[in-house]
Order: sequence, then structure tokens, then C-alpha cells
Amino acid sequence: MYINKAIVYGNLTRDPELRAIPSGTQVATLSVATNRVWKNADGVKQESVDYHNVVVFGRQAENVAQYLKKGSGIFVEGRMQTRSWDATDGTKKYRTEIVADRVQFGPKSGGGGGNYQKNDDQTSSPKGKTKDDKESDGAAIDYPEEQINPEDIPF
Repeated sequence: MYINKAIVYGNLTRDPELRAIPSGTQVATLSVATNRVWKNADGVKQESVDYHNVVVFGRQAENVAQYLKKGSGIFVEGRMQTRSWDATDGTKKYRTEIVADRVQFGPKSGGGGGNYQKNDDQTSSPKGKTKDDKESDGAAIDYPEEQINPEDIPF
């Protein structure tokens, strides 16, 4: 049995680019940065960043292009694929990318990861916006205001 599985959580390095292939299927291309922090043998903090090319198809591609932008957190699950083509100068070019099977959005940017607080007379989100302010944002995702109790989940 062979396994080709990639799981990446990181931040978008640029806005997703949405295109359509001749069959009409939507395709989004994006780049995800993942950070790694460790201490070397001397105890000095080291950091590195890896960049991953990602391709998303269909309705997921439309959602990614509509709701995510540079800096947004994203969880991608898919398979690795390497494409090759002949460049105009006659050389062979290669590109390794993750073809996404599943995409999940990260926490809403600028927020405290879902820490919602109640004021005396109005509910506010992590940025201090009221419900009325959020409605005027237009394309913002409407997140639930209440905390979810794990004991309420039926499984």
C-alpha cells in the first residue's frame, strides 16, 4: 500500500488567485508559509520558514478566493503532485504542489481565537465590534457569539 498525504497549517503568503480551466471548473492557486522554531545544540533559538504551493478545485476554490486573503490562516489536507513542462527557452521546469482534498479556514484574523466576551448591554467580538458593526462589514463571516460546551456535542 502507498500513501501520498500532505497536511499543512500555515498562513497565506499572497491573496489566492482564482481561474477557470477550459471545462469551466474553478481553480485557486495559493502559497502557504509554515514556520518552525527550535533550539540548536547551544540553546540558541532558531527559526525557519517553508513555503508550499497549493491548488484547490471546484466550490472550495471559490470559497478560498472569496473569504481568504494574504495572512489568513489555512489548514490544507491533500496529496503531493509534481508537474513538469517545457519552458519557452527549451528547459524542463518542475513544480511540486499540494492538490487539496479538504480546506479549512483558520481563526478569524485579528481575533483572540474565538474568545467572545459579554458586555452589560451588548455582545462584542474580539475586536470590540458590536453585532450591528459586524452586519455593516458586508462580507465578514458570521461567527457564533456563544461559547460551545464540549458536553453538548452528541458524540
